[in-house]
Parts: sequence; structure tokens; C-alpha cells
Amino acid sequence: MKSIFLKWTLFVPLLFLAVSHNALAVTFKIATLSPEGSFWMQKLREGGDEIAKKTEGRVKFKFYPGGVMGKDRDVLRKIRLNQLHGAAVTGNVLNDTYPDIRLYNLILKFRDLKEVDFIRQKMDADLMAGLEKNGLVSFGFSEIGMAYIMSIEPVQELEHMRSRKAWVPENNELALVALKAFSISPIPLPVRDVLMGLQTNMIDIVAGSPMAALALQWHTKVKYVTDIPLSYIFATLFINQKSFSKISKEDQPIVRSVMNRIIKELDKKSREDNLSAKEAMVKQGIQFLKPTEKAAKELRKTIVIANEKLEKDGNLSAEKVGMLNKLLTDYRK
Repeated sequence: MKSIFLKWTLFVPLLFLAVSHNALAVTFKIATLSPEGSFWMQKLREGGDEIAKKTEGRVKFKFYPGGVMGKDRDVLRKIRLNQLHGAAVTGNVLNDTYPDIRLYNLILKFRDLKEVDFIRQKMDADLMAGLEKNGLVSFGFSEIGMAYIMSIEPVQELEHMRSRKAWVPENNELALVALKAFSISPIPLPVRDVLMGLQTNMIDIVAGSPMAALALQWHTKVKYVTDIPLSYIFATLFINQKSFSKISKEDQPIVRSVMNRIIKELDKKSREDNLSAKEAMVKQGIQFLKPTEKAAKELRKTIVIANEKLEKDGNLSAEKVGMLNKLLTDYRK
């Protein structure tokens, strides 16, 4: 009887510890449009596995790739309902939560990637802090690339665009304002329908990065790229602050450190992939056309007014806009 009692006195604390350990375990459910097998998914899963190991199973990640959780709006709604805890999305998706996240997306704001790198060194941390103040813990920004005008017929003058049928992503206010500034009537389509739109001549102009053009097969239909960067596109991985706060103070730095590193690796790889994609498009006969000097000036002059409207109507912080513009002016000097 005594031996049985001793066994129970040893077993109960162990059982309590096991139950406590499981009770403290958190599994973050993360949605993304990135398809299974992509480099993005490989790296995200790698980060999740590393975190689970370093936290001894207290923090785990479950990913839902390929858009299985729906469109961006569906994902954000599910995060609000606590059905999901976070997502990997392009920055502009979060503009309702934190309008300043669209600073980098302003049209014709950057002339090349050197300017982007300079500005990101100065402002990334500030924008990530802004997201966190608004309830989202971001693990950094990963480049998607510069968006360029891609067309079936050559576009070197603004007038060439006015007679075309231009695609605009659904619910993308920046693109809508830009096209309207150019006096172009946009044709909204979900990304999945763009290739069909090009094939059926529903649209004859799209905008995107070289990497996106290859991945989505647009390169099989477009023949020209207007070689002036329209907008800088990036993605971020985030977790809802309320969900993130449920893991221990000891585990939070582990999650931040690992996922920050993963996003930096994705950022670097994306830059390399876009350069390779551009080379591949050239080899396939797609021509990169420089706009005339007159056209470039007209584009920039026209878009200044559109950007000012976006800055005002889109609730962008005057302080942040001023910081961005001053940094660019100083850099160009």
C-alpha cells in the first residue's frame, strides 16, 4: 500500500507538469497565397520547425498555403474572428489597419532599387513599429519587386496607354488612382483571371514584377515592358498582437529572431529571382522599352498630383510622407 502511495505521489506532479506544458503550447495558424512547394512556403515551414524545436514545442506554426483560406479580405476577417492568427500578405492589404504601410507603394516614387534599399534601411523599422502599434506583429518586409507596365503593343508614350485596356487588381486603390490620373479606364480582375484576360483580349496592359510575370505565365502573352518602375511591391508576415502575447516572454524573442531571419532570406532571394526573371524575359524576345524623356517627365508630373491625392485621401501621415520625400531628395543630391 505504501509503495502504491509513493508511486502516485511521484506520478501526479509529473502528470501536472505534462498537462501544464500542453496548456501553454500555442499553434499559430497562418494563411498565405503562396502555393505549396514555393520557396516562400519552404522557408516559412523551415522557420516554423526551427521555432518548435527551440521552444520545445511550446510554439508551433500551421500554414494554409495557396489561398485555401480565401482572398485577402476573407483572411483578415478570419483573423478578427480568431479563426486565424496571422498571414503573409502584400503590404497594401493592411492599409485599412495602418495606412502608412502604403508609403513604398506610391506611384513612380522610386527611380531604381538603390533608392529603395536606402529608404528601407531608414524606414522599415519605423513602419514595422507602426504595424505593431496597430495590433500586428510584423517580422519584416520581403521584396516582391518593382512593378512595370507590360503590354501586347509597345507603350512608350502616355498617349499609347490611353487607347489600351489596362488591368487593375481588385480593390487596389493605388492602381485605380494612378490609371485615372493617366485618363485610362481600368478593368478590374482578380489575379487568377489576368492570363485569361490577356488571351481573350479583354485586357492588353498589365502591371507587375518580372518574377510575377513568369510565375503567372503573363510572359507568354505580353511582348513589351515599359522600362520605368511604377511602384515598389513588398510582402510581410505578421501575427495578431493579441495572439502573439499569449506566448511567454521567453519565447517571443525566439519567434521574432527566427522569423525575422527567414523574411530577410526571402527578401534577398526575391531580388535575385527578379533579376533572373528579367533576363529570362529578354531571352524569350520580350522587349524592354525606355519611355522617351518627354513621356517620363509627363508621367512623373501627372502622378505627382495623383500621389498627393492618395496621401490626403488615404490618410497617410504627413510626417512619414515628409520623411520619405526628404530622404529621397537628400539621396539624389
